[in-house]
Amino acid sequence: MNIGALLVAWLVTAASFFIISKLPIGVEIDTPGKTLISAAVLGIVTAIVKPILSAVFFLPNVLTLRLFSGVLTFFIAVICFGIAAYLVQGFRLRFGVWSAIIGALALALVNSLIYSVLPV
Repeated sequence: MNIGALLVAWLVTAASFFIISKLPIGVEIDTPGKTLISAAVLGIVTAIVKPILSAVFFLPNVLTLRLFSGVLTFFIAVICFGIAAYLVQGFRLRFGVWSAIIGALALALVNSLIYSVLPV
């Protein structure tokens, strides 16, 4: 991944964070600057946590013939979302785990919508 693609991914995620923080789902981010920080922290946390959890859940994933893969990916996204909220001051999950679940789903949907419009 080159630096341009990394910068685009960071900005798209930050824009998605800004959008979902305006929705009534319990994800609160204080300032637009915090959305940039939250997007960077989420990227770093995901880069660290995803390989570890993928290794831990490798056997159940294989035993279920990779049917567990989608659930595992979403589970990792929710965990990373919660960890990022814990690490960034000014990024809160009002309803705890439920906000993390709905927020991770909303982040994925908004990211997909933004990427579908971008000519990347």
